[in-house]
Amino acid sequence: MALDREILSARDADLETHVDVIASEFRDGFRAAERVGRPAVTIFGSARVGETHPAYAAARDVGRRFAEQGWSVVTGGGAGVMEAANRGARDGGGPSIGFNIQLPHEQAPNPYLDVCHTFAHFYARKVMLVKVAEGFVLFPGGFGTLDELFEALTLIQTGKVLHFPVVLYGRDHWHDLLDWVGDEVLDNGLVSAEDLALLRVTDDPAEAVATVVDCFREQCAEVPAARFKSDGRA
Repeated sequence: MALDREILSARDADLETHVDVIASEFRDGFRAAERVGRPAVTIFGSARVGETHPAYAAARDVGRRFAEQGWSVVTGGGAGVMEAANRGARDGGGPSIGFNIQLPHEQAPNPYLDVCHTFAHFYARKVMLVKVAEGFVLFPGGFGTLDELFEALTLIQTGKVLHFPVVLYGRDHWHDLLDWVGDEVLDNGLVSAEDLALLRVTDDPAEAVATVVDCFREQCAEVPAARFKSDGRA
């Protein structure tokens, strides 16, 4: 963790050592990504919810349904929603993958992983979580989940990745955020209407899975979203 803080600080540092560390982590991450069977979905959500939370039950259901469709289920490898999705993948007899992260409070990998790789840096981990995925499903979560949501939308919006589905699970949780985006961001011309169309919101596990699986089968992600934008702007 001290090295991570040093790399991200504004102070002059050992440039070559830091580049080598980051390059090594990306190399190991790409190797771990190659172990993930395709197709795969990446599922995000809070590490702070327990087994009795509705999001835990829903994530477990979604993970199971993806596994029964022959998909790999990839998460951040920790507790809460991540554990539930990986547990569901096990329930469904499918591959369960966790890309864990080293944190000061020692995020432990959950016990439902067939493949586990632990990263030191969020940026390398985030690249792999996107690289392996044919779609994202995001359950209620905090800053980390929001970070992944907006990074995915930015990558799709700008055509850096293909137009894969982004599903938000739990209308009550996401409602106020989406209202704010519509009222403040869209109405002020800071995004386009097409950008909001990148999202799907549901309370139905079957719909969440079908949105991703059907897009993969129909190859709807093959055209970058930026080509559909009416104003040509990000």
